[in-house]
Amino acid sequence: MAVSLNQPVADFTVQATSGLEVSLSALKGKQVVLYFYPKDSTPGCTTEGQDFRDRHDAFLAANTVIFGVSRDGLKSHENFKCKQAFPFELISDKDEAVCQLFDVIKLKKLYGKEYLGVDRSTFLIDKDGVLRQEWRGVKVPGHADAVLEAAQALNRG
Repeated sequence: MAVSLNQPVADFTVQATSGLEVSLSALKGKQVVLYFYPKDSTPGCTTEGQDFRDRHDAFLAANTVIFGVSRDGLKSHENFKCKQAFPFELISDKDEAVCQLFDVIKLKKLYGKEYLGVDRSTFLIDKDGVLRQEWRGVKVPGHADAVLEAAQALNRG
């Protein structure tokens, strides 16, 4: 079942960069930003990651951890994270379990061909594991700032 605003998010456990296993339940007490993106090392995804990277300290100050999520493997994620100096982890969702939970796999079109891909989306989960805000069909410019503002407001309570 997909997530709904103002409802608890089902716990999940996934593999992430730095050899970490990430589970939502282990993050209780912190706000969580999950930003879903289509593919490592592509122009839009690189810019989006850099925007979150450049605001990382402000997110930490708002008691918020950031995770990038895509269907790429851990080796690709490690290379992308290292090359861009991301201070946050990237989650590998090869089996699309987390993508399905957040309902971000959508029919897309490129050069007239249809395919199933990740719809650029971001989710803000509060310290109790409840989904408080979602952004779907994200346009990169200004997005990280909007997410940061929402995280800061939620942290202030």
